[in-house]
Amino acid sequence: MKTLEDCRVAIDALDNQILDLLNQRMRVVERVGEIKNDTGGAIYRPEREKEIINRLTKLSKESGGLLNEAAIEAIFLEVFAVSRNLELPERIAYLGPEGSFTHQAAESRFGAMSEYLSLGSIHSVFKTLEAKRAKFGVVPIENSRDGIVGETLDLLSKSSVKIVAELYMPIHMAFATKEEHLSNIKKVYSKDKGFGQCREFLVEHGLINAELIPVESTAKAAILAASEPNSAAICSHIAAKLYGVPTMFENIEDDIGSQTRFLILSDFKNGMSSDDKTSILVRLKDAVEAGSLVRFLQDFDREKINLSKIESRPSKDDGGFGYWFYIDFYGHIDEERIQKVVQKHADEVTWLGSYVKGEN
Repeated sequence: MKTLEDCRVAIDALDNQILDLLNQRMRVVERVGEIKNDTGGAIYRPEREKEIINRLTKLSKESGGLLNEAAIEAIFLEVFAVSRNLELPERIAYLGPEGSFTHQAAESRFGAMSEYLSLGSIHSVFKTLEAKRAKFGVVPIENSRDGIVGETLDLLSKSSVKIVAELYMPIHMAFATKEEHLSNIKKVYSKDKGFGQCREFLVEHGLINAELIPVESTAKAAILAASEPNSAAICSHIAAKLYGVPTMFENIEDDIGSQTRFLILSDFKNGMSSDDKTSILVRLKDAVEAGSLVRFLQDFDREKINLSKIESRPSKDDGGFGYWFYIDFYGHIDEERIQKVVQKHADEVTWLGSYVKGEN
């Protein structure tokens, strides 16, 4: 290939091959959907998707390919999402509004073709799943800066829905505006926390003296910036894209390392993979006795089960100061060593879900 035109001809030919192969894949997917419809199998299988990505990443590395794991994941997650919608159209409920970080997290796993249902509270997401008005729900569980989301934990403790996947997403803020020059901007909209999280950017770019107007969400900020001259928004990337506001600066937050962990909820049980995590709820019968929690955790230690998180929450149902514990650990609920511990405490443990461990 000696010229740009030669390269374009080659790319067009390869694109034609890719399209043909994708259509072949989707024909197989249609058959998979028919089989699952007959057997009642779950459409979303995170452990299978992870297995495919790992295999393709290894293949790319061994063959000297240019695509790394992040690139392969970005491409194939969208392929998986299109495939699932051919098998069975999906409706995903999430904590809104449209354009929120939870919306961004949901779309990163379920793609652009899925039907999304924006809800005003985490409680509404759980209720929607329990009523079968959506197949999946996406809610935040914790943030590296602000800690645990208590409402999500409390609802998990009394709901029938299960955790089927988790994902960790960096929380990046964008500065979006239709203006071409910063000097034209007189008003900046964002959620109140957004201004605090991006103060250094505002100072460095001479925007601290602009009118900083807090609104109920970063999505609302993008809507206002799209319609008002001389204005801008500090918002999520998806909100800027959704409401047609060009992004002037990306990743403007002071704390670049901030992440939120999101849970994907549904009504089925995952099969085992090679890299699972399990979440349980523990209500100890002898919680008032000294050392009761230590004795409980010693059973995990004896079976060499590695805990990744333990969080206490007030029980709210005993009229006193009782607590229950939310625990994450590595492994699948069906593993023999884990069953030994769970069966020993069968009347104290509630299983919340086993799922492929997310990349933190």
